[in-house]
Amino acid sequence: MNYEADEDRYNGRMNYKRCGRSGLKLPEISLGFWHNFGDMDDLTESRAIMHRAFDAGITHFDFANNYGPPPGSAEKNAGEILKQDFSAHRDELIISSKAGYLMWDGPYGEWGSRKYMLSSLDQSLARLQMDYVDIFYHHRPDPDTPLEESMGALTTAVNRGKALYAGISNYPAELALEAISLLKEMGTPCVIHQARYSLLDRWIEDGLTDVLTDEGVGCIAFSPLAQGMLTDRYLDGIPEGSRADKEHGFLQKTQVEQQMSKIILLNKIAKQRGESLAAMALAWTLYHPAVTSTLVGASSVAQLDKNLAALNSPAFSDDELVEIDSILKG
Repeated sequence: MNYEADEDRYNGRMNYKRCGRSGLKLPEISLGFWHNFGDMDDLTESRAIMHRAFDAGITHFDFANNYGPPPGSAEKNAGEILKQDFSAHRDELIISSKAGYLMWDGPYGEWGSRKYMLSSLDQSLARLQMDYVDIFYHHRPDPDTPLEESMGALTTAVNRGKALYAGISNYPAELALEAISLLKEMGTPCVIHQARYSLLDRWIEDGLTDVLTDEGVGCIAFSPLAQGMLTDRYLDGIPEGSRADKEHGFLQKTQVEQQMSKIILLNKIAKQRGESLAAMALAWTLYHPAVTSTLVGASSVAQLDKNLAALNSPAFSDDELVEIDSILKG
């Protein structure tokens, strides 16, 4: 059955915010492909998630070369869906990808060399079955490669027409300013910085958001739900089979246990506001004036719809913001 996009997708509740001082606008909620689109996932559900996202006004799909698992499979699988179902809507979509983390064996398979970044972009484009991506990021700083080389690779990608915009990710404030300045000198302005940001992880407020605001660079938050901690999943303990229940992974039991008292108090505020903890957490990231968009992942259409509820989140009162800040500071 052919996919026909909802004709009212731009007449609904999605808001689009300008990315820094650029001409690019992003939806307040973007769809991330870090999990749920790999070879181990139900691709029928993955396709339904992409359909629902676009119908809801989500025009930004965010990838990286190593997303899966296995690495590369998210781009490969989504690329097939994009070709089959979204080819008529390519100019309505913002497709982003990144290079920086380990992708293939040998000395040229990670970090920030020109060799790695441009080879990685070519591989990503082949998997996505596209001629260009809209945003190409350097995924993390490389302590051993000159910053000029990494930023030069981004500039080359744009100059060759393989990317429309350049971005950086996971850069601390001082290094971000240096990278932004270099890109400006090279004639390829940095339009966006992708950074981890949530109620439980506010590191970007310690200088980075000031840099981005001053330089006119947008910010997109990843892991805004702190890998599920800011949902109802862990309110009654750690469920069997959850991310925190697994020995290996990014989320450990100790992290959940250390944050549990804050999570419970934050959930009480969300209930008083008449919404879920997840919706409030997503809305809170968007409250920061430097944040253009927040990235959500989804393993089902139902989960995506729960995240989209953040678009109907009531405005935060001054008292609520003070109370939230007090909880977070312990």
